[in-house]
Amino acid sequence: MTTITIGNVKIEKSCALSPMASVADRAYRLMCRKFGACMLTGEMVSAKGLCYSSAKTRELCSVTDEERPYALQLFGEEPQFIAQAVRIVNGFKPDMIDINMGCPVPKVVNPGGGSALMKTPELASEIVKAAVANADCPVTVKIRSGWDENSINAVEFACLMERSGASAVSVHARTRRQMYSGRADWSVIKAVKDALGIPVIGNGDVCSGEDAARMYAETGCDLVSLARASYGRPWVFAQIRSYLETKTILPEPPLEERMQIMLEHVRLLVSEKGEETGIREARKNVAWYFKGLKGAAGFRQRAGNIKSVAEVELMAEQALKLYDADGGDGSGTAY
Repeated sequence: MTTITIGNVKIEKSCALSPMASVADRAYRLMCRKFGACMLTGEMVSAKGLCYSSAKTRELCSVTDEERPYALQLFGEEPQFIAQAVRIVNGFKPDMIDINMGCPVPKVVNPGGGSALMKTPELASEIVKAAVANADCPVTVKIRSGWDENSINAVEFACLMERSGASAVSVHARTRRQMYSGRADWSVIKAVKDALGIPVIGNGDVCSGEDAARMYAETGCDLVSLARASYGRPWVFAQIRSYLETKTILPEPPLEERMQIMLEHVRLLVSEKGEETGIREARKNVAWYFKGLKGAAGFRQRAGNIKSVAEVELMAEQALKLYDADGGDGSGTAY
């Protein structure tokens, strides 16, 4: 498989895991890496939280060799805090530091961070310059198409990020107003790619190998990434890699394998965080693994109340029995 280079970091040209706050913890990242994610990005980290020595925030910064190449993502709207946070993050030795200028959620946007920075490009430029001046690794930037449909400024904004020292730009081809609704406009990714001399990562509406191949073909982007399409489907990265390499469409895994993957994920969470915290944080993941299965509504409701690994094991057994009762006719498959 061919590779791309961001700064001094080589990355296989398949599909990367995009950052997801409160989702992409180490257990989630390792499951995605197991199935072939070529680059991982951690949970969004508050620059100000790091500077105020929040132990919880610092826990988000650690990285293992299994996760490399790995990008640690910071968010904030004040260059001085970004600079200080980058100096702290250097100690954790990420392969890249990504600056979030794409998050649409109010608690990040209202103070002026995330995608709100697309309305203040000069401040965004100062933030990137501060990060680059203090980083021991390449600095990248995650952006959106623009704030809303009347202010699509991704090309101009990305060009400014490049001039400010960014080593790559990732484009989620939706506006902040869209949040995660509607369709991603891949023409914006193409326009950014055509304008920049640094690598461009495309993001938005990639859910399969065919989608990834089409994004590469239509936009010319250097790398494709996805986020929500991996909810309860870490194997999507294997499906994408297979299609890009051989045009082979891998099916969804059989139900038994899907349940085994779910249990592996839950046990990894418990191993990382202890049973009480691990199980609490596993609830949303368990619900995602049951999406689309026969009896999914009931299983997903139960997932919100699980208190032990044993309960998840019982749910997996019951899902398999339900499938067997149907005679394996497909109504209980992993689709």
